[in-house]
Amino acid sequence: MARPELILAYEPVAACESRLLAEGYSAAATAEIASYLAQSTDLAPEFDAIADACGRRGIRFVPVELDAARSVLAARNPGHCLVWTLTDGIAYFRGSAIPALARLGGHPVLGSDDAVFALCQDKFRSGAVLGALGMPVPNAGLCRDGAWIPAPPPAPLGYFVKPNRLGAKIGIWPDSRCQDLAEAEALSRRVFAAYRDDVVVQPYVPGRDVRASFLAVDPLADVERLGIFFVDSGGDFQTMADSLALYGDTGAAARASNTYAEPELIPVARSQPVADRRIREIASQLMRGLGLRDVFSMDFRVEADDTVHLIEFEVCPGLPCFDFRGYCLREWGLGLADAMAETAACRFAC
Repeated sequence: MARPELILAYEPVAACESRLLAEGYSAAATAEIASYLAQSTDLAPEFDAIADACGRRGIRFVPVELDAARSVLAARNPGHCLVWTLTDGIAYFRGSAIPALARLGGHPVLGSDDAVFALCQDKFRSGAVLGALGMPVPNAGLCRDGAWIPAPPPAPLGYFVKPNRLGAKIGIWPDSRCQDLAEAEALSRRVFAAYRDDVVVQPYVPGRDVRASFLAVDPLADVERLGIFFVDSGGDFQTMADSLALYGDTGAAARASNTYAEPELIPVARSQPVADRRIREIASQLMRGLGLRDVFSMDFRVEADDTVHLIEFEVCPGLPCFDFRGYCLREWGLGLADAMAETAACRFAC
């Protein structure tokens, strides 16, 4: 009988860069956009460790670049494999096609429904759906090259501006928190010129950044296995420069020169147990109502009075990132390679 296979599909940075340059993006914008795929760069040196961890559990590990995924899946027996999507995207990146491709071939997938992969990459639309589900999301506007589609509500504390399809960090500058709509329009024009993207304009919400991570190593795991941590990076919000310093080639260079510094992970329950419980309730609602499962992350702002603001969710969290590694170790007592292998082994056992 053939050994079961864990197929990890990912989009490499170089492939994305080549495509964006061919589409006319500037070299600077291309480098920033493609850096969001840094987890594929960061995880590649650990493929041998993941293969070893899988091998000890009777599983063959097969990392597959995105452009080869169609032929690889076509040659696989759906009854003997499990597909795990490492990098997603619907605009600048293409990884969200993998769950749909797997479904087309009848291959089982680890993670949420393929529709959710596309939804979470459009921050305005996902925010609208989250609002309809009663989630505590800031009421956002959408602006395209300075033109409103619609405008956001009044905001006494000003606004926060971010690209709509590039996540919460890409292209965000230190002045991305602004005071009025005229400044937001100007930021929209800057983003459109650099990235050809709309911007989500949200009322600024105070508080500390919180990351909630989830991996169902045990298929029966529920929100009690969610890891909820303050992520204090030293600033009010993380900029593009902050993100680049942590991941990919820049992060590797910082580690080599001993200048790498990770934000501290502090359990929310330690100081704000009420907020911790509220976040678990939100995650439970989204697992039931939105179809989040297996592996995901959520970003929040939490105020001192335990007010919780849901900012966004991701179905392809950065597995090799410091926060997800910390979660696997603290919650499951496993390094990343063993956590991935054990998750796959439990699925095959089921």
